[in-house]
Amino acid sequence: MKAVRIHEDGGPEVLRYEDVPDPKPGAGEVLIALRAASLNHLDIWVRRGLPSVPKPHILGADGAGVVDALGEGVDGLSVGDRVVINPGLEHGARISVVGEHTDGTHCELIAMPGRQVFPLDEGLSFEVAAAFPLVFETAYRMLVTRAGLREREWVLIWGIGGGVATAAFEIACALGARTIVTSGSDAKLEHAREWGADVTVNHADGDVVSAVRESTGGGADVVVETVGDATWARSLAAVAPRGRVVVCGATSGPNPPAQLHRFWWKQLDVLGSTMGTREDFLGAYDLVRSGRVRVHVDRMFPLSEIRAAHERLEAGEQLGKIVLRIPE
Repeated sequence: MKAVRIHEDGGPEVLRYEDVPDPKPGAGEVLIALRAASLNHLDIWVRRGLPSVPKPHILGADGAGVVDALGEGVDGLSVGDRVVINPGLEHGARISVVGEHTDGTHCELIAMPGRQVFPLDEGLSFEVAAAFPLVFETAYRMLVTRAGLREREWVLIWGIGGGVATAAFEIACALGARTIVTSGSDAKLEHAREWGADVTVNHADGDVVSAVRESTGGGADVVVETVGDATWARSLAAVAPRGRVVVCGATSGPNPPAQLHRFWWKQLDVLGSTMGTREDFLGAYDLVRSGRVRVHVDRMFPLSEIRAAHERLEAGEQLGKIVLRIPE
């Protein structure tokens, strides 16, 4: 089969589109002929060696396709069924991720444990199915499971257009919350207003904290924090007293000044969140299949053009998810 692998850490130039042996399904596994996969920032981190993984390695967490073969003991699926992959692999309290801790979906065939494979509704395309799992599962766990977001609460979301941020925006809207979204791009903010954002702020040249306070009358009830060093101080200033800051990553750096005084003066809840459980995936999938949320696809690339896809994601040019078309 064709696959995208890395043999060393580095930039997009280390991505190799090459022939690799076809996988075989073991007991309890499903062999999937992939039709679409998507990119996440996780792919950039793994490619750069943050963390470095054993090589050669196939990237990619998300994928959807058709069942090609079934290993012994798999029930509930048949050859030819359309399916979507849940990329969160549960190990008790720990969750690992397809494409980081195992070979991933940027390939033509993948063997997955049957418990990670779910029937795909006929009304959903392979492209949409490949675009939602990791980011919507992550955002669902952040907002629903961890932060307990309620109707009419205010949510601050940094960096609309990014995968988790856009998924968090859609879930917040579906739950009846009010949204404040930021971007350094006025064009992306215009799209966000068209999607229904209540307040938009350019975080490059605008005063996010003042905009949040003026809009809400005291601060955001929930802050979705995925950026880290570049936004942390403003997140703590913008959140309301007794508000919740939920953190799933730190794309600009993981060690900002803690500003502990904000924690006790405001009596804040700061919540860590990583990926999601099977229940989080199913909760997110229900929102997608019911049409209560929109899955925004930015651009399609053939699998062979993986370097161009990485370059677009790394430059932050995307508005929604970048999806890979498989096969060519």
